[in-house]
Amino acid sequence: MARAQVLLANAGNGDETAGSQSITAVERALDVLLLFGRTLSPSLGVTEIAAELDIPKAAVHRILTGLRTRDLIAFDPASRRYLLGPAVVGLGTAYLTKLDVRSLAAQEMAWLSMQTGETATLSIRNGDVRLYVAQVLADREIRREVTIGSSHPLHAGASSKAFLAFDEDPAAYVRRHELERLADNTITDVSKLMHDLSMVRKRGYASSTGERQVGAASVAAPVFDHSGRVAAVVSVSGPAERMQRRPAAYPRALVASAGRLSARMGYAAGA
Repeated sequence: MARAQVLLANAGNGDETAGSQSITAVERALDVLLLFGRTLSPSLGVTEIAAELDIPKAAVHRILTGLRTRDLIAFDPASRRYLLGPAVVGLGTAYLTKLDVRSLAAQEMAWLSMQTGETATLSIRNGDVRLYVAQVLADREIRREVTIGSSHPLHAGASSKAFLAFDEDPAAYVRRHELERLADNTITDVSKLMHDLSMVRKRGYASSTGERQVGAASVAAPVFDHSGRVAAVVSVSGPAERMQRRPAAYPRALVASAGRLSARMGYAAGA
């Protein structure tokens, strides 16, 4: 009887060990998948992943193989690197359709694009990057068009600076990241960026010309939720030459639109 009890106890321990190993494997796979979402690079190699997550390369190979079978990760044979797979698009679309601010912003974005004659966009923040989640294209032959789902650093471009300016500690971002030059007018000097962010907070909107993309200009304003947190950023963007003809018109329409959207999110200005 005692021997039977020992065997049962050992069997139970074995189940617990197997369960613990399974949880670890799942957590590692999720860490790998989330790394692709955080990085600004369109693809990653096995060595990069292993170094970033402190996982053996053999384990990374196994994880990537499993993710590939479910189309969550794809492999580029030319570069021998990995990138997000088509199944992620389905997950992302499902998430975006449930995002309240995206639904609430649809009418305001259409109004903004009509009022300004330029493309209106909506961005959300994911860690130290921002993502385009919606746009209303300008009804013009020459217009600005963004890639939905694309990620961008927080130091370059009006939408990015509208997020960073209202961060609790913008300087912490600079300590974590080098101010990479993306275009001719990207701000790479820390003191200049801090001054620019201070002006954004005073005006209530950010502006940029050629900071992230040559020949493009944009203005952007934060959308606050009920807690005063920046839930999203709306922007108007177009060719720099055209937008520079009416520099005062865009901020007026943008700030008014962002204010109405913030109110719908439960934000009470001055409360």
